[in-house]
Amino acid sequence: MSCSKIIHDKGYRLTPQRMMVLDVLHRTDDHISVEEIFKDVKAAYPYANISTVYRTLELLKKLDLITEIDMGDGCIRYHLLEKGHHHHLICNKCGKVVDLPESFLQELKVKLADKYDFEADIKHMAVFGICSDCK
Repeated sequence: MSCSKIIHDKGYRLTPQRMMVLDVLHRTDDHISVEEIFKDVKAAYPYANISTVYRTLELLKKLDLITEIDMGDGCIRYHLLEKGHHHHLICNKCGKVVDLPESFLQELKVKLADKYDFEADIKHMAVFGICSDCK
């Protein structure tokens, strides 16, 4: 189901500003910051306000349409969940990022449930360490 339909079905208005934020998120394959989203929205709609972008992202998080992640540089980035769940290995030395498929952490979720009776909500995770090039 599309993000627009989910927003509408949950009783929220699909304002032009929300549509622009969604459009930016749909057009990027990377993780994108608030500032990057705002820059794109402002280019199309000069009267846009960054607080609108923040509010839209909060709504999208509440509706479980996006995830947010800190990739180690202190900047929160966003990713549409409909583009798939994945995780990251991030090198502390060179900053290299390697995508890790969802299946890698499935065993961890099962073990946490079995051993600790804990249902882990692992949507988007970054694991920091040292890559093979920097060892």
